[in-house]
Amino acid sequence: MSSKRSEIGTGRDILALVLLVGLCLGVGGLGGAVTAESVTTWYATLNKPSFNPPNWIFGPVWTALYILMGVAAWRVWRAADRDTARGPLAVFALQLAVNLGWSVAFFGLRNPGLAVVVILLLDLLVLATTLMFRRIDRLAAWLLVPYLAWISFATLLNVTIWRLN
Repeated sequence: MSSKRSEIGTGRDILALVLLVGLCLGVGGLGGAVTAESVTTWYATLNKPSFNPPNWIFGPVWTALYILMGVAAWRVWRAADRDTARGPLAVFALQLAVNLGWSVAFFGLRNPGLAVVVILLLDLLVLATTLMFRRIDRLAAWLLVPYLAWISFATLLNVTIWRLN
């Protein structure tokens, strides 16, 4: 691993941090827009398991996760040279797109079965991203652990909802 710089706080660093966190929150916002109508209509009619969290918990949890994801990506961008960071950040971007794809599949298309396929792919991509980030910056990898835990829970929830309906 080749470090790009040791000091923090340059204008470029701060701009990159804002852009990466903003990108993650923007994807979350798009997912929220896809989700909004279905939560109060279609989703409310589904059979859900007893361990299904209340709807109000999802917004704060996802907001925190998107911020952690953006910081993790920023740490990798900052810690590694362009060639070293390119692959891990490309996988990060792919998992972010698949994350949005899950919202489209589950809430937009109202298709829990398709969403199971998408979330299983997301699980693999987030695990791969975490392992790739770990080679560059251990803290960046640790910042993704809550995300990995949450989507693992979401996978169980998605599969259970699919089976119940």
